[in-house]
Amino acid sequence: MSVSTQASGAQHWPDSWKLLEHGIRSGRYTDPAFLKLEFDKLWSRVWQAACRLDEIPQPGDFTTYDIGDQSVMIVRVDADTIKAYHNACPHRGTALSGGGCGHFKNGKIICPFHGWRWNLAGQNEYVLERGEFRNGQLRDSDVALREVHHRIYAGFVFINFDRNPESFDDFIAPVKELIDGLAIEHMHHYWWKALPVEANWKVAQEAFFEGYHVPATHPQLEPDAADAVLNGTADAALEESFAHNNVSTDAFANGHGRFYAGKGTAMQGQAKRIKEGDPVDLMADRLNLLAVGMDAMVLKGDVELVRSLKGKPIPEGSSLGAEYVKALYTTAAMQKRPLPKPVPEILCMWGGEIFVFPNLLILPNAGNAMIYRVRPDPKDPDRCTFEIMSTTTYPAAETPPRAEVQKVTDVMDPEQVLLIPRQDLHNIPRMQRGLHSKGCKQIWLAIEQEKMILNMHQQMDLYLTDRLPGQQSAGAAAA
Repeated sequence: MSVSTQASGAQHWPDSWKLLEHGIRSGRYTDPAFLKLEFDKLWSRVWQAACRLDEIPQPGDFTTYDIGDQSVMIVRVDADTIKAYHNACPHRGTALSGGGCGHFKNGKIICPFHGWRWNLAGQNEYVLERGEFRNGQLRDSDVALREVHHRIYAGFVFINFDRNPESFDDFIAPVKELIDGLAIEHMHHYWWKALPVEANWKVAQEAFFEGYHVPATHPQLEPDAADAVLNGTADAALEESFAHNNVSTDAFANGHGRFYAGKGTAMQGQAKRIKEGDPVDLMADRLNLLAVGMDAMVLKGDVELVRSLKGKPIPEGSSLGAEYVKALYTTAAMQKRPLPKPVPEILCMWGGEIFVFPNLLILPNAGNAMIYRVRPDPKDPDRCTFEIMSTTTYPAAETPPRAEVQKVTDVMDPEQVLLIPRQDLHNIPRMQRGLHSKGCKQIWLAIEQEKMILNMHQQMDLYLTDRLPGQQSAGAAAA
């Protein structure tokens, strides 16, 4: 979509909300009125990832998803059936779930206020003093739990509040083939943390839409580039050696996007020789920075597998990266552990990212994935909740644990947040503060490195200006 097309649909907006050809006005991140517009017209009508199936592994398990002032209760009815309900009793509106995850004892959903009762399928089974309601003619169907549209995909439960939502298949189509090949549906809970972040939800997630920030933000991952950038000696010729130049970025339809690793990256088996040494040690040491610094995407076992290749000859025509992949798939086959499809278009996604509009980021690797979900604060454009989920596939003999969120109280506490996300979270609130500056009317965006950001905002504007095909007004959607 061209910027001129966007502008025509938002001609009555203040200038501080508008998109530019090479940037974005800062008011989209700071104005409470823009946040309200997002809740009214985006979150009320867009498909969004409400939970992972790992949160509700057994019949009777439930989990709660809150977005703005709306709350949804996702319930496992049986091994094959999931239901999503508005989290409100039809009697007086009491929230049936107090929040978080839990279990409905004996398969009964009971309102804590007056004891009205439903089965897991949402059918009413009991109303105290039923004869007092509707002149004694109250039907079970009158007070059945109200369902929210949902679809199960890739281990997620996606929900949509719209009465007649857009087709989920059409919505997910631009990234479906990529996600399908990554075995995301087979990945299970390893750990999950929710962090309070003092920044707009878009600022928080856009920090991860590119690898352009690595030299300055994560100097331990690219020390030679970091030295040049932070010491002021970098120039255009030197920049060609920086790792982000081996990363390709795509902006897809429906606001989705991705970036992926090229052949010159450590994820593809290329260890940059900052100093001479054994290639296996160099690759393992590089990956260990990720294992220790994130404990997601790359795990301790992946590093150990690389080290197991030390001293083994690399066959002619092969490479260290290829031998690592062979060892990984051989080990996984013995364990009956699912892995991504071993084809080039999927292998190149290891160490990359898939962005699922509007707020889900999947960062896959060799049978692992780090997943980000970012949700706006209900009232404050300067705050959001940033969630990090570390997931992995498990051997057939192991039962994955139920997913339970850990709430982080201090994002700068190294006991609660590891180094790499801590480095990012150090910058994000500073970005938000700067966006309030009278000297910052807009942000500038790189054409290639940051194309996913502008693409996301352009798709948002289709929702915010009621220009999605077949889209209703916000009032009709919420009815």
